[in-house]
Amino acid sequence: MTTYSFLDDYSEGAHPQILQALTATNSVQQAPYGEDAYSHEAKAKIRSHLANPDCAIFFVASGTLANIITIGSFLRPHEAVIAAASGHIVTRETGAIEAIGHKIITVPPVNGKLTPDGIRAALEANAHFPHMAKPRLVYISNATEIGTIYSKAELQAISDLCRERKLILYMDGARLGAALSGYQNDLTLTDIGLLTDAFWIGGTKVGALLGEAIVITNPSLAEDFAFHIKQRGGLLAKGRILGLQFQELFGPTNLFFNLALHSNAMAKKLATGITNAGYELAANTETNQVFPILPNALIASLSKLFAFYVWEKRGEHNSVIRLVTSWATEEAQVDRLVEAINSETVSTNV
Repeated sequence: MTTYSFLDDYSEGAHPQILQALTATNSVQQAPYGEDAYSHEAKAKIRSHLANPDCAIFFVASGTLANIITIGSFLRPHEAVIAAASGHIVTRETGAIEAIGHKIITVPPVNGKLTPDGIRAALEANAHFPHMAKPRLVYISNATEIGTIYSKAELQAISDLCRERKLILYMDGARLGAALSGYQNDLTLTDIGLLTDAFWIGGTKVGALLGEAIVITNPSLAEDFAFHIKQRGGLLAKGRILGLQFQELFGPTNLFFNLALHSNAMAKKLATGITNAGYELAANTETNQVFPILPNALIASLSKLFAFYVWEKRGEHNSVIRLVTSWATEEAQVDRLVEAINSETVSTNV
């Protein structure tokens, strides 16, 4: 039987609507380097969700590129980033931020998230100037690395502290679609635009072939940003490919949010099935990532039918695995995975 992947939310190519748009416009000549009509229209559609109609928007191909370019352009050489120890730039980007010369000051996360208390502790522990790197930018991601999301009150508290201490608040939005479509979410794109200095909207993990949209709401940070994109190798000659995809994602069919809703619904069904089978979760399933704690023998059996990451060990006999659902996850495969867990549980208990 074919192995079905729950490794990530980008194992498939792209949503058919996006592919159709790319094919239909393939022979239409457009200006290069993001000056095409599709990119301009996509930016207008994104701005319609924001309070600031003059915010700067830039498209790049990947999330790591978005983080490198944005953080690298915002900070001077002696300035540092405050991030949760579990943050993506800390654990999953091969030291990219350190490689461009910026220290990351890590703080223990609370339910995967950064808190005002954690930020204050980092500021106090790194205040021996000029002998220590100066904390200047606060990095958060929504959803977090364990799929949890920030409430409006939590983001407001962080934003207030950043503005009080003259810190840049920057949000990684690789799974922002899933976060904004979460069952417990009370944030909007408008809120995020008002409360952060910059954030980005992930397209790669919600039905696009590739692409992320960087949104800079603080005008002082947007100056000369295009130069940084070019210098870091992020300015595509065929920028139309990125713009057209975001034009479709934020078009009249509401594709961006509808695809994220599907991925979240599949994760919720998966989490419910796993807990009903008697297993605990290492983190609440708030978006499209599920972290069950399973016996190692069961994990070995499931790995013959499904692809997933073993996230971390839990004692001698158990481990946490990560299951990620996507815009294209088939409900029948969710049912198949839950049935496999139940059947293996029964056979183990006999």
